[in-house]
Amino acid sequence: MKKSVAYEAARKRIDALLEGETDWVAAMATVVCELHNAFDHYDWTGFYRAGDDELIIGPYQGTHGCLRIRWGQGVCGTAAAEKATQLVPDVDAFPGHIACSSSTRSEIVVPVLDALGRVLAVLDVDSNAPDAFDEVDQHHLENLCDHLGHRFGARVATAGITPATP
Repeated sequence: MKKSVAYEAARKRIDALLEGETDWVAAMATVVCELHNAFDHYDWTGFYRAGDDELIIGPYQGTHGCLRIRWGQGVCGTAAAEKATQLVPDVDAFPGHIACSSSTRSEIVVPVLDALGRVLAVLDVDSNAPDAFDEVDQHHLENLCDHLGHRFGARVATAGITPATP
């Protein structure tokens, strides 16, 4: 199956599962579960939620991850600070890469921004294969994260969680 077709199928499942859902944590857990099980090249899949000066691990699947990552540090912290996707074909070549798992070879991290451009979280996907992610992954994950940010951004703010602006 072509990767883009697999992403479209996963997105349909995610949209159906999240229909009527209002809880941000439940939504993140559902997204992670669906994505992690849909793609063989996903070895660690999870969200890091935005805190005041750090990212805090959220729902994830795979082995243990780093519990907290400072803004601007590593691939996740850079994605949050720059509010831009980080597509990393070789994590060893990324300046300041944080090795939460020694088996990770490549990574893609996509920020989840609310309608005001504040960071709610980042979606982090690691692979044990080098150069596992490409523009197809980036396109579909950015589309999903954009949708999540606009859909849940106001709910996160009204739940007493302040989205971060690095």
